[in-house]
Amino acid sequence: MQGTEEKALDIAWVREQFPSLKLQANGHPAAFLDGPAGTQVPKKVMDAVQNYFLTANANTYGAFLTSRRNDEMILAARAAMADFFNCDGSEVVFGQNMTTITFALARAIARELKAGDEIVVTTLDHDANVAPWRALEERGMVVRQADIREEDCTLDLEDLKRKISEKTKLVAVGYASNIVGTINPVAEITKLAHAAGALMFVDAVHYAPHGLIDVKGLDCDFLACSPYKFFGPHMGTLFGKREHLQRFKPYKVRPATNVPPECWETGTQVQELIAGIGAAVDYIAELGRHCDPSAKSRREALQAAYLATHAYETSLLTRLIAGLRTIPGMRIFGITDEKRFDERCATLSFRLGDRHPTKIAEFLGDRGIFTWDGNFYALNLSERLGVEQLGGVLRVGLVHYNTADEVDRLLGALREFAAA
Repeated sequence: MQGTEEKALDIAWVREQFPSLKLQANGHPAAFLDGPAGTQVPKKVMDAVQNYFLTANANTYGAFLTSRRNDEMILAARAAMADFFNCDGSEVVFGQNMTTITFALARAIARELKAGDEIVVTTLDHDANVAPWRALEERGMVVRQADIREEDCTLDLEDLKRKISEKTKLVAVGYASNIVGTINPVAEITKLAHAAGALMFVDAVHYAPHGLIDVKGLDCDFLACSPYKFFGPHMGTLFGKREHLQRFKPYKVRPATNVPPECWETGTQVQELIAGIGAAVDYIAELGRHCDPSAKSRREALQAAYLATHAYETSLLTRLIAGLRTIPGMRIFGITDEKRFDERCATLSFRLGDRHPTKIAEFLGDRGIFTWDGNFYALNLSERLGVEQLGGVLRVGLVHYNTADEVDRLLGALREFAAA
């Protein structure tokens, strides 16, 4: 089955798109297993950024060539992200990063809230989907936090249901955990939020590189993600239902337009990176057409791409978990049952006895294997699992440009470290 998946994905073609994958570290080929903190970038994205500077470097809405080209590029990038989200281009907002966007959105929504109104967050989330809402406690809002099931690091849905009430005005949930890879049942949670009359905000930063996003199917009110996590440049993007982008009033300078989505984009954007965002979506679509030449529209091509990459990443994850289980002292966090791998993405964290995660990361890094250690800003989860005071965990993040050979190199190095 794995061979079939690799043929469908054409891993050789994929890796040829990413120039940085040829990097060497201490004489070893670099194995980029650090995707959850930011993926590598295909040449298509690099070319788009360079082409912007060469042909369209101007501010918006000017009466001359480069400005008009810039306007056209931004519209094209919105259209690409609209296909990515499955929404209308007028519902796509660009911003500095997901964290900044969420703080700004929270502040705008708070204009309609009053003391005693409640917001529900979760223990599973990155703090970028917790801190912006907790900041509203300064205005008298009440934040309630849903717990997890520690045995498999999944969201405790019964606890979440208990936390949602007629006082709830917004529910903020991550699509996938950036530590343990758990995928939350966002569509089901959205129904719970809406039944209580609350808005639904989804942090899809970690899900976006691994699964197809469909905001219409989810029916969420807002969804944010970061292109640099799905093979693009360092920026953030937001989907907001048109009625909400019109209803809520962002904080902005007076001369700026009042028309969404532009009114939500504070100041001059990093326009060369917006060009890169459109190219990142087009790379994923190109991958989809490479896997399924019958895909006609960009949205269909995106669907084909994620179908192929999910199967391929799952095969790598299966190989990784099987190998980790043979290492003495290994504690894997999250879902490890192969029958439930559709409930998680290919991000995995572990502890190895009492060895400090930083020491493991340094050992691997010296051998050209790039991983992350710590809490990755998911502080509530790190504390809940009792690992924060121990240095957190070691995280391996697999994406579709990784290989079975890289997984085997990682396992071999870990066995060497464990035996030392």
